[in-house]
Amino acid sequence: MLRELHISGLGVIEDLNLELHEGLNVLTGETGAGKTMVTVGLSLALGSRATASLVRPSSSAANVQARFDAPAWAEEWAEEGEVILARRIGADGRGTARIGGQMTTVSALASLAADLVEVHGQHQTQRLLSSATQTAFLDRFAGDAHMVALATYREAFDELKGASAELEELTGAVRDRERELDLLAYQVREIGSVDPRPGESASLAVEELRLGHVERILERVSSAIAGITEEDGIADALGSAAAALAEAALLDPDAAEPSGRATAIVADVSELARDLRSYSERLQVDPLRLQEVRERIQALRGLQRKYGETDEEVLAFFEGASARIEDLTGFDDRRTHLEQKVAELQSRAMERAAMVGDGREGAAVELAAAIEAELHELGMEGAGVRVDLETLPELTASGSERVELLLAGGPGQDPTPLGKTASGGELSRTMLACRSVLADLDAVGTLVFDEIDAGIGGRAGLAVGRRLARLAADRQVLVVTHLPQIASFADRHIRLEKLDGRATALVLTDGERIEELARMLAGLPGSEGAASHAEELLAEARTAR
Repeated sequence: MLRELHISGLGVIEDLNLELHEGLNVLTGETGAGKTMVTVGLSLALGSRATASLVRPSSSAANVQARFDAPAWAEEWAEEGEVILARRIGADGRGTARIGGQMTTVSALASLAADLVEVHGQHQTQRLLSSATQTAFLDRFAGDAHMVALATYREAFDELKGASAELEELTGAVRDRERELDLLAYQVREIGSVDPRPGESASLAVEELRLGHVERILERVSSAIAGITEEDGIADALGSAAAALAEAALLDPDAAEPSGRATAIVADVSELARDLRSYSERLQVDPLRLQEVRERIQALRGLQRKYGETDEEVLAFFEGASARIEDLTGFDDRRTHLEQKVAELQSRAMERAAMVGDGREGAAVELAAAIEAELHELGMEGAGVRVDLETLPELTASGSERVELLLAGGPGQDPTPLGKTASGGELSRTMLACRSVLADLDAVGTLVFDEIDAGIGGRAGLAVGRRLARLAADRQVLVVTHLPQIASFADRHIRLEKLDGRATALVLTDGERIEELARMLAGLPGSEGAASHAEELLAEARTAR
C-alpha cells in the first residue's frame, strides 16, 4: 500500500505531502489545482518518462518520493518494513532514480513499481492494452478447470521447447561436428601409427645411451675382466690369500671365520668374472638398432609435443579422442531419436493447446457480455465488447491463440482494439469493469484512476463510485475526480487548492466533505440546496457500499 507521497518542484506543486490510507482515497479540487500533477508525480516515482518542462519554473529540480509498505518479494530494497521509490528531474532534463536510498536505473524503478501500483488514465492503462494481460484475464475468467488445463499445456510446451532447442543445437552443429571428427580421426591415426606403450620413452632412453657408448663400455668391461683373471690378477691374489687362511684355520679355530669369508670372496670374484664375460658377449656394436631407437624416440617426442608430456598422457588423450569419435558417430542416431521425441511432444502440446483454446472460446463470449454489462452500468450505455481469438502460426507459452479485447464506444461503431480508439476515461472504466468482473486480475496493491469520470455523471457516476468502493474493499484505490457522485464514496477525501500559485492539500472532515461535494454539485460554495444534495449523496454512498 502507498503510505505517503511527497512532491516538490513539479508544475504548480511547490511542496506537497499526501498521506494515503487503505480503502478509497479521493482527490478533488478546482481545475488547475494540481490534481493531475499528483498522478504525474506518482507516475514519475513509478518510472515513467520525464521531461524538463515538468519542473516548476522557480525550482532547480522536481523531486518525488513514494513510501510503500514493502511486500515480501521486495525485501532486498526494504528498510523497517517499508520501501521508498524516489525520482529527481533537473531543470536541465537530467535525472536520477533511487530505491530505498540506493541509486538505480529508471527501468529498474519501473520494473519494481509495476507490481506495486497500476495507474489508469490517458495513455497509462498499458497493462490492459497488452495481449498477455488480456489472455491472462480470459484464462482466469474461464475458471479453475481451465487454469489446470493451461498449466498442463505449459508443462508440455516447456518440455517441447527444451527438446526442440536440443535438436536445433544438435542439427546446427553439423559442420562443427564434421570438422571435429576429421581432426579427432587424424589425431587417433597419428597416435595409433606410432603405438606408444607405457614407460617406453624411459626404456628407449636407457637403450640409446648404451648403444651410443657400446665400444667404450666393451673396453671398460674387458679391462675389468683382465684385472680379475690375468696371471697375478685379483683372482690369483685372492686364491693365495684364501689358501693361506685355510692352513691357519687348521692350526687355530679362530681363523676359520676369516678363512670362510675369503673363500666366499674368491667364489664371488670368479662369478663376477663369468658374468662380465657373459655381459661382454651380449654387447654388440649395432648402428642399425641405434638408428631405430633414435627414430622411435623422435616419434614418441613428436606425439608428446602435441598430446601430453609422457607416454601415459599421450595414451590417455588417445583413449579420450577415441571415445569422443564414438560419441560423435552416434550423432545421426541421437538426432533421429530427438526428431521422434519432438514430433511426439509437438503432438501432445497441440492436443493440450486445443483444449486450452476450447476453454477460451467458450469463455470469450461470456466474458465479453460480462464486461459489456459492467460498461453499460458505468455510463457507457452504447458500448459493445468483443473478445477475439486469433490463431497463431506457432505454439507459444500461452497457447495457440492471441487474445484481443475489442471495444465499440457506441452504437453502430465497429469494435477496435482498446489502444487504438479508447480515450483515457474509457480505458479507465474498461479496466474498472474488468476488475469488477474478476477481482483477482492481479496482485497489485494500489490502483490509481484518473479521468475515469470523463463524459459521465448522475446514475453512471454513482455506479462508478460503487464499483470503486467495492474494489477498495481489499486493496488501496486512489481516484482523481470531478464527480461528487464518485467522491461521496471516499474513505479518505483530499481536496487540492491553489493558493498564490502553489498547490496545497487538505484532508476533509465530514463537514468539509459536505461543503466540497456541494461545490462540486453547484459550482459555487454555500448553496443550501447543493449541501442538502451532498448530504443525500453521502448517505446513499454509505448504504450502497
